[in-house]
Amino acid sequence: MDYKKSTAPTNTVTRDVMDLCEETGNIYESVAIIAKRANQISAEIKGELSKKLQEFASSTDNLDEIFENREQIEISRFYERLPKPTLMATEEFVEGKIYYRNPAKETMNLEG
Repeated sequence: MDYKKSTAPTNTVTRDVMDLCEETGNIYESVAIIAKRANQISAEIKGELSKKLQEFASSTDNLDEIFENREQIEISRFYERLPKPTLMATEEFVEGKIYYRNPAKETMNLEG
């Protein structure tokens, strides 16, 4: 997913709890879904950032030399300005963009 085009707010937003639990019927289940998606987003962003910063890694381990690479600083600042993964996941959940399933409910439906 392209997180650069995310419509999630960069600041905390007050949400109505009833709106969050509307789809699942349980606020705890909704929060668990959002938390798992936030972990996925965080891992993807971390991997992407690490891959980009790997290009700037020096092959020598000299502590006396500290290089300030302008491109590296800009990349880091860009990722710092992105909305937090939790806000992105909440926005996706509210917009209905997250696919989830509950295996426990599926087995209850098959048995009952």
